Amino acid sequence: MKVYDVIVVGGGPSGLMAAASAGMLGANVLLLDKGNKLGRKLAISGGGRCNVTNRIPIEEMIKNIPGNGRFMYSPFATFNNEDIISFFEQLGIALKEEDRGRMFPVNNKAKSVVDALIRKVNEGNAEIKVNTSVKDVLYKEDRVEGVLLESGEQLLAKSVILAVGGKSVPHTGSTGDGYAWAEKAGHHVTELFPTEVPLISEEPFIQDRSLQGLALREVTLTVINHKGKKVITHDGDLLFTHFGLSGPIALRCSQFVYKVQKQGDVNDVLLTVDIFPSLAAADIEQELLELLKQQPHKMIKNILGQRIPERLLPILFEKAKLAEDRTFHELPKKAFQQFVQLLKAFPIRVHGTRSIEEAFVTGGGVSVKEIQPNTMASKKKQGLYFCGEILDIHGYTGGYNITCALSTGFVAGRHAGLEVTSPLNTN
Repeated sequence: MKVYDVIVVGGGPSGLMAAASAGMLGANVLLLDKGNKLGRKLAISGGGRCNVTNRIPIEEMIKNIPGNGRFMYSPFATFNNEDIISFFEQLGIALKEEDRGRMFPVNNKAKSVVDALIRKVNEGNAEIKVNTSVKDVLYKEDRVEGVLLESGEQLLAKSVILAVGGKSVPHTGSTGDGYAWAEKAGHHVTELFPTEVPLISEEPFIQDRSLQGLALREVTLTVINHKGKKVITHDGDLLFTHFGLSGPIALRCSQFVYKVQKQGDVNDVLLTVDIFPSLAAADIEQELLELLKQQPHKMIKNILGQRIPERLLPILFEKAKLAEDRTFHELPKKAFQQFVQLLKAFPIRVHGTRSIEEAFVTGGGVSVKEIQPNTMASKKKQGLYFCGEILDIHGYTGGYNITCALSTGFVAGRHAGLEVTSPLNTN
């Protein structure tokens, strides 16, 4: 029976990179994927454009990986965002930098990134099998032996890399298969939860859809815990939907909503929106009063709509107990100040998140305490490696998760390859 040097299970970004990395060292690699296409999640990332990485300093990169980001210092020491950029450019994929450091292929085609990775895997003379489901990982005492396919066939290997993803976006093949295999090896899988996912709200103005489709640009969104303390604030764009909140900052806040609910054992979590984050309340008040003063006989609702989204005005008026048909001369000072305060902290109670299957990223996973950060090797079984979203590592959208996947994949493939090709190896 043929024995492979390295079997990689999963053909997503981390698996493709792992197979390419091991192949570059001359290892005999087999890449298995249960789907009919490789890189399916990568192909739809970034709206089909593929946000390959983010060109910011490593310290800033770590800050954008709230789920065990510090673990990534070691993988990044071997293969970081700049290395990823060089890697793809050497494969003929020119990249461009967009807002907030996000890197995309110049041709805006995620497929070109996937195709380049597959070509690199093939250059290493790796064998690729799609439509091939793995049923189990085989272990013998303290080391890995290979994999068992659903067909009943056993494939033996000196090293196995698990790159099967998490549970988010399951139609791309990420259905959580690897967690049971990790637990069988003695690994602890931390609780799974959705991250980078839209928020659900039962607020009346959400339920009646009066704000559906309204987008607020360059605002801030803050999560407040059950003790009234600010947990996190993110700035960017916010979108009201028929079920709650979406848009970049809602997605970034989602994991903190989940954690506040769990830690405080509460059903709903308070969020506040600062509609004018660059202005102090006093400056907003003065600006709006000047605006009203210019047309003192007009109803305030007709004037304030010039500066504030009109669909938001009725809700603000109601919460501030300010009649919308008042004029500048009739303006009650206290109610107007309350109106201004609402512009700085518009309250929205959310009641959870959409499901993990609808999330962009899976929170939780194989505990990084049981992984060697400089090799991605298991501390439980010799010859077993992990990379990508199966690990308890998660970042914000913006290229951070793909960076982690590519970095951990490269390191896992490299060290799995070295395990069998290095002249220092005595096995």
